[in-house]
Order: sequence, then C-alpha cells, then structure tokens
Amino acid sequence: MYALMNEKGYDYSFNPNACESCGGNCCTGESGYIYLNQKEVEGIADFLKMSLKEFKEEYLFKNAYKFSLKERIVGLSHDCIFFDRKINGCGIYPVRPQQCRTFPFWSYFKTHKEELQAECPGIIFTTTKEENV
Repeated sequence: MYALMNEKGYDYSFNPNACESCGGNCCTGESGYIYLNQKEVEGIADFLKMSLKEFKEEYLFKNAYKFSLKERIVGLSHDCIFFDRKINGCGIYPVRPQQCRTFPFWSYFKTHKEELQAECPGIIFTTTKEENV
C-alpha cells in the first residue's frame, strides 16, 4: 500500500494504488512525446545493458533537438515502447524518465482537470470549505 501523493500548487492528490487496476492509461492511448535528457538515456541504456548507440537506434527518435521514446501501436492505442501489457506496467520503472515520474503533477493538468480525471483513476480532488457549503 502506497500513501497518497501530493504536490504543492495542485488541488488534487494521487493514489498510486490505483495503478494496479488501471490499464496503463498514462502510458497508452493518444500519441505523444516522452522526452529524455542525456542522463536518462544513459541510465536506461545501462539498465537494459545496451550501448548508447544501440539503445538510441532501437528505442528513441529525434524530434527537433530532443530525443523521445518510440511508441508501439496496439489496436487504436499508441503505447509507450516500454509499457508491458502482460504485467500492465512499465518495463523500465526503476529508471523511467522524469516526465513519467512526475505524472500526474504536470502543469497542463492544472487547467485540464476533467481530462486528467478521465485518464487516471488515482486522482482525488481536494475540496475547500467554500465548495462544501
């Protein structure tokens, strides 16, 4: 059992226990970019016991001047290349990119709360006393 996670400046909490019953909504669905910095690239390559060249060729693509993880198309879904549907989780979880580590506390979701709640069953919105009146 994991404790609720909170982040200053966000009016919601995240229950990481919900990940067990989720279908990987944050790792699947619409196409998107998961950007990595050089340290993350090196860490994942090391975790996978691959050379940097081999890792970049197999798992990354360049978008402008940044590297992003590739996606795998499964039906109508664009899955992160490291999302494993057999375990319903991340195949590189211990070394996942910072962008993944900070989900769902992205500034985008401060103004797209309905989208976040539809995507993530672990979101719990906090209420203020004024809202309870």
